[in-house]
Amino acid sequence: MRGRTGVYAAPSPDGIAVMDVRTGRGQWRFLDPVGARLWQKITDGATPAAAVNDLTAYWQSKGADPDQVRTDLTALADDLERADLLHRAPGAAQPGAEVRFAIPAPVGAAQRLAGHAGLLLALLLLRLLPIRFAIAGARAATRLPGRAATPEEAQTTFAAVRRAARLWPGRAACLEESLATHFAAALTGRRVRWVIGARFIPHGAHAWIEAGTAIIGQEETDRVWPYTPALKVERPN
Repeated sequence: MRGRTGVYAAPSPDGIAVMDVRTGRGQWRFLDPVGARLWQKITDGATPAAAVNDLTAYWQSKGADPDQVRTDLTALADDLERADLLHRAPGAAQPGAEVRFAIPAPVGAAQRLAGHAGLLLALLLLRLLPIRFAIAGARAATRLPGRAATPEEAQTTFAAVRRAARLWPGRAACLEESLATHFAAALTGRRVRWVIGARFIPHGAHAWIEAGTAIIGQEETDRVWPYTPALKVERPN
């Protein structure tokens, strides 16, 4: 989901994770189901006062102390308002996804070169500039000519980035690897989706790429799914 001011949200039955990319590398705020209902009501158009009143009445009907509920919800609404996180984000569909684990793949010379170029660009953007510039760069890459990558092509591109990362100083984490793969695919005339999302049990954030309905390049012991997307960068249809 994209917010109009750089605020993105990943809704889940377990709550809402709100990502603010306006400064630095971005900050996450995790709201439990009660806080998520407050956020949803306000971003749907209710005033904070009206949202607090509605939810106070609801929880009072369930036997909760209305004064305590009102105090807690008002404090949360004030906190979210001060942080400028009360923005409505347009919905983004989340199709059923197949998680594909990282596997060795043959990498040709052109793919190796694209892997190094994509990784260099990703590292420069993510390590030297606020993350909003990386998001802008990823969106610009979607305008390059090309076609949607197959899951197998995306896996090969991811393998090329992984191979390149072994030669660069420092650790390339999921954010760097996924953005680099997005760029490397674009440089070879292919398109993948770059996704940033969150999970709730336990709380965590992650970045990955998708091709079709496949999630590419995950480690079998590293990530517990499902993650809910907050931001998807792909070529508009």
